Formats: sequence, C-alpha cells, structure tokens
Amino acid sequence: MKPKIELLAPGGDIDAIKAAIIAGADAVYCGLDSFNARNRAANISFDELVGAIRLAHQYDCQIFLTLNIVILEHEFKSLVKLLNRLVNTTLDGVIVQDLGLLYVLRRYFPSLDIHASTQLTTHNAGQIPFLRQLGASRVNLSRELNLREITALAEVGKAHDTLLEVFVHGSLCIAFSGLCYSTSASAGNSGNRGRCSQACREEYETTEAGNNFPLNIKDNSAFFDLPALIKAGVYSFKVEGRIKGASYVHTVIDSFRKQIDGYVETGELTQDGERLYKVFNRDFTNAFLRGDLNQNMFIDNPRDHAKSHAVDKLKAAHGEEISVVQIFDAKKQLHADKQQINATVDEKVAHLTIEKAKLTLHFVAEQGQPLTLTATTAHPKGFISGGEIELQTQTFYSASPMLPSEKLSVDAQALNARFKNIANAHYELVELDTSQVPAGLSIPYREVTELKNALLTYLNEGASPVNEVTLPKLERYAKARPEQTELSLLICDPRDAALANITDADIYFKLPDAYKRGCTKYVDLLLEHPRLIPWFPPVLIGKDFDVALNILEQVKPDWIVTNNTGIAYHAHRLGINWIAGPLLNTTNSYALLALQQGFDCRGAFISNEISKKQIRHIARPDNFKLFYSVYHPILLMASRQCFFQQSVGCEKPRIDNGCMLSCDKSTSIKNLKGDSFAIDKQKGGYPSIYNQDQFLNTDIIDDLKALFDGFMIDLTNIGAGDKPSPDKVSLIKHFEAMLSGQTNASEQIAQLVPASTNQQYQVGL
Repeated sequence: MKPKIELLAPGGDIDAIKAAIIAGADAVYCGLDSFNARNRAANISFDELVGAIRLAHQYDCQIFLTLNIVILEHEFKSLVKLLNRLVNTTLDGVIVQDLGLLYVLRRYFPSLDIHASTQLTTHNAGQIPFLRQLGASRVNLSRELNLREITALAEVGKAHDTLLEVFVHGSLCIAFSGLCYSTSASAGNSGNRGRCSQACREEYETTEAGNNFPLNIKDNSAFFDLPALIKAGVYSFKVEGRIKGASYVHTVIDSFRKQIDGYVETGELTQDGERLYKVFNRDFTNAFLRGDLNQNMFIDNPRDHAKSHAVDKLKAAHGEEISVVQIFDAKKQLHADKQQINATVDEKVAHLTIEKAKLTLHFVAEQGQPLTLTATTAHPKGFISGGEIELQTQTFYSASPMLPSEKLSVDAQALNARFKNIANAHYELVELDTSQVPAGLSIPYREVTELKNALLTYLNEGASPVNEVTLPKLERYAKARPEQTELSLLICDPRDAALANITDADIYFKLPDAYKRGCTKYVDLLLEHPRLIPWFPPVLIGKDFDVALNILEQVKPDWIVTNNTGIAYHAHRLGINWIAGPLLNTTNSYALLALQQGFDCRGAFISNEISKKQIRHIARPDNFKLFYSVYHPILLMASRQCFFQQSVGCEKPRIDNGCMLSCDKSTSIKNLKGDSFAIDKQKGGYPSIYNQDQFLNTDIIDDLKALFDGFMIDLTNIGAGDKPSPDKVSLIKHFEAMLSGQTNASEQIAQLVPASTNQQYQVGL
C-alpha cells in the first residue's frame, strides 16, 4: 500500500497560491492581512481566500489559513467576526499558535480543523497529547529535531490520532521557533506577532572567528531525506516560503512533487535537486535532520546563493582554473534560466481565475404547487480565465403548496427581500427573477428560511450554514488574598537554597535543559530542600524530557512552574499543582481558561512581551493566580546550534553529546549600530543570546499590583556576561520593601541594576 504523503506549500499571495496548486501541492497555507506570522508577505483578502479555496478544491488541493500569532485581549472581538465568516466557507484548516485561540476554536467553532503551528515549539512526547486535548488534529514539529526524535514522536502522534508535519525546505531560524524575542526586545517587532526583523540575518562587527553574519544559517532542505521521513511516519512535508514569489513556489513544489511521486512509484529518488538552486537559496543543509550540528550549517551571506552555486558547479566540472569569461557565462545562463522560470510560471498562473461564479435565482409560484427555486451557477470550466463556462442547475421545493392568503403573502417583494443578499462568498448574485411569483399566495415563512438554508448548503459544497457566535462576557475574579502580593525568587545554584533563611518568598529552582542519562542529583536536591519549587525549561527534547519527567514523578512536588507543555500535561496527569511559566507566551484571558479548564492549571505568568495597557484587560479566572517577572535577563533567543563556532571559534567542528552538559562559556557580539549582545552557555543549557540590559519593571508594582498574586525576581545570573551581578540579599530586601510600600525602594533597586529597561512593558505588542 502506497503511503499517504501530503506536500504542503506556502502561498504568500494569490499568484504563489496558484503556482503551488498547478505544481501539484496537496495543500497550501496562506494568511490574511491580519492574525498571521508573515506580515512581510503580500498576504490576501478574504474574498481572495474564498476564491483560492474554490480553485484549490477544483484541483483536489486543500487550503489552510494561518492564524499563527499570539492574540491580545482586545483582538478577540474582531477575530471572532473573522471566524464567523470562515466557518461558513469550505476552508480546510486553521494554523494556530495562541492557546487562547485554540480554546475558542474548540469550544465555539468545532467545525474548523485546528493545526498547531511550529510557533508552539513542539518537540517532546508530552506536548502532542497536550495539543490534541486542546483540539489540534495535527502538529508541526520543531525544525531542530533529528530523524530518531521525529520517528519517536510519530509513534506518539499515531497513539493520539494526531498527524505530524515536518518542514522539508526553506529558511531556517537559528532560534527555537516561538521562543525568539530578538527583535521584540530590541525593536518592538515580535516574531510571535509576525513582525520579526530577522536579527539573525543582520551583519555584525567581524567576530574573532572572522564572520560578519555569525547567526546566519543555511536554508533547510530534506530533498534527499524523503524516504527516511516517510519511514519515520511523517504525514505532511511542509515547504517554508510565504514571502517568496510564484516562481520560487512553483519550482520548489514541482521539484518535490516529482521527487515524492518518483520515490513512491519506483522506490528510488529520481530527481537531482539542481532546480532548487535556480531560485533563491542560502545554500542547503539537512544537519538538524541528520543530527549532525556542525560549522558547515552557517553561511556568511544572507542573500541569494544561486550565483555562487553556479560558479562552484563550474569549478567542480572544470577545475579551479576557470576563466572570467566562463564565470560570466555561467552567471548569464543562470539569469536567463531565472527569467525563463518567471515567464513560464507567470504564463501558467495568468490563466487561472479566482473570480466568483455567477449565480442566478429563478422562483416559480403556482397555487396548489410547492414554491420552486432554481439556482443556476456559471463558472469557468477548470477555473481557467476566459475559457469555456460550465453551467450547473439545482432546483429546490418548499414542503408545503402555495395557498391563497389574505394576511401574509410570499410574493415577489418578500422573496427579493430575503434572497437579494445571499451571504455566500463563493458566488456573485447576478439575477434574482421573481416575475413568476404572483401576489396573494403564501406558505409558512419558516419554509422560506428552510429554502434559503438549503440553497446556502448547496452553494457551500454541502455544508450547512453555521449560526453566528458571540463570545460571552468573561467574569473578572479578584485574587484570593486582595491585600497581599508576594515575592518569589528564581535560582539555579543549589548553594542559593540558603536564601530560604532570609526570606519567606517562594523559591523556584531552575532545572537545566539537558541531563546525563539516569540523572538523579536533582531528585535528591529537591527532596532535600522541599521549599524549592521545580521550574522546568521551555525545551526538553528526547532523553532530556524523559529525565525531567522522572524528576517530576520521583519528587512529586506540591507545586511546579513549567515553561513546557509536555511537563504540564504530565503534571496534570499526576495531580501536581502547576503554574504556566512566562515562556508559554500567555497574552489573553482565553489562554488562561484553556490551561485551567483543560489541565487544572492553578496560575500563570503573563508574558513580558505585552504592555501595561494590554495586561490590564486580562480577566482572571476563578481561583487562579497571576504572576509576573519583574526582574530578569532578557532572553533574545536560544538555539540547538552553537553560537561560539561563528563568534569566538571553537575547536570542535560539530556539537557532540558532551557540549550541552559540559560547555560553560560566554562572549558577546556587536551589530553595526554598536549594540552588544551577550552570548551565554551554561552547563546543561542551550546556547543563548541576551540583551545588553536587564529587564527591570518596578512600574508594574505601582500600576497593577492589585491584579497580580506575585512578582518574581531572577537571581540566576544567567546572561549577565562579564557584568557584575547585584548582591542577591540586597535585591531581595529591596523588593520586599517595595511590595510592603516603602517609597524609596525602587530608587535603591535602580541603583543596584543600572543597565536595565522595561521597554516591552511600555511598548507591548
């Protein structure tokens, strides 16, 4: 039996969508002007979306809509208006990042199929059932995973009836998707809102290792790994590229279509992949997929590599001694090839139309006979512009015969009023003929409504119209102890457990990202110090998730904080009280409801990306705690790749198993504007980049103290680089004084932390 393999294409504009369809995509994902994570793409209008759906379905292709950003509280009103329109189309799925939107979709719009975005950073066996429980039918896995890890997760997906998508081609972020705040903190352009300014592609001052683009990674391509991915159990092969044009999309999708079909048919890879180099690329790597994280993943040029590849290919064929003329001819030929690709694709997509089909309605009424409605639709055959018109006719009848009536008359005027604004985005009503409907005859008005609904169902490919949804007003509950707001601390050094002797504050212990197999030292530590509340990191892959889960099961603490939904899923399963950490990107009330009602979450940290104005509108659920981190290093990005190879250099050509556990380094890079960024790698932690300033927001204590149950200060010293860290005891005492109302405490704290900012709190998303 041949495996079902979906080829999922990007569609940044209508021409790109058309190009994907005719190139053989099984599905296309695209975005509207709002609520999607590619603001730099051209994107499409609602009418264009519906036209694209009609066109795609004609070619047995599906359309998925990206709603893959975090949602702010005030946006749900307009978002629900959009969902009320979408639910009455034949859209095949929506791609979602926000947990609150997952909640709203599952509860109020169950007919819309939900796909979990790569922005949800899905990478372990606990996250798949977590997302499935929230209504996701498929998840897009993190791009950093290797084949062994993907294979294991495919088994989990199968057990939970969840399909898996994997990116097989296109741009790679060096950071974990959904956990990159690089341009959010520095420029207010959040990747979680589709406004990433691509700091990883920026030019920096030349590093010690001699690189000007030290964060720039090659493009991903699994073109020759398709058999392994099929064997692993991947359902959908997804191509990145919604800011790319039609010629790029057609070339890549056509190449993958031929490769997939050839392999399924013959058991062999039939394509050499050379066409992929004729459109935009930064050269290609499959190192994440192969689990071989090496220096060759980087390229010191963020622009198109196509010309360089053409020259390299020429050198390989003729040796290094090639002439300037040969190089010129190779580049000239590439230019001609690109022009030919553009012309061919432009010609192909020009013939496809997304125009609405024409609709004619003709009524006939006769005493003693049912009211008859004949609908005639006219649309281009094969959806080819200027081609043959295909007519389809359907007749509908009322249940009752038309009878004389002196009071009410279902006459021409009444029918015009009911049918002139047929609310269907697929068709344009060009004629409404009621000339054969005499006055003085009637049927029950409910049957006119039934006739209209039957027509709408027919026009919507058999789907019955869905009534408009209005979200109920949320109740805003006060915190359990209105008079009290508590301080909490985050530590990562076991020696700092002694801080329990000088404060009653809750103390969270930050667990590492990686562990030795069979690690038990953190079990022993947490059992020895019961006041320490485990704090789980956002990324836990493979055996590291297994060890973290073992800590949870062995310690069975009263409370935990987790930034990882896989741990949240198992905490709920084990009956452990849990709090959602700040890296779960919680920005609205519905996300809180999703966590509380789905997984018995007891509280959540509100995202530090949002502003005072955006925070104050969040409604606390009943018996639910709200927290906020007021002092911490500003994480810009974390990566599975090494930042030191391209900055200060590293003797190791590739990352091995010991790097995560033993490497403990720090350095910095500086962009051409003169801004420095700290690169930090802790033992057991992922390489990370931090802002030059600490986040310090004492304003929120005056502004919104009544909203929060607790404020946290981060005393881990992670990301400080070579800067001296403030005395921890002094910080604790000053923050406690501030919470107790001491007027000069904020000034004393500012003196302790001179390099600080709360720009995100002021600007927001």
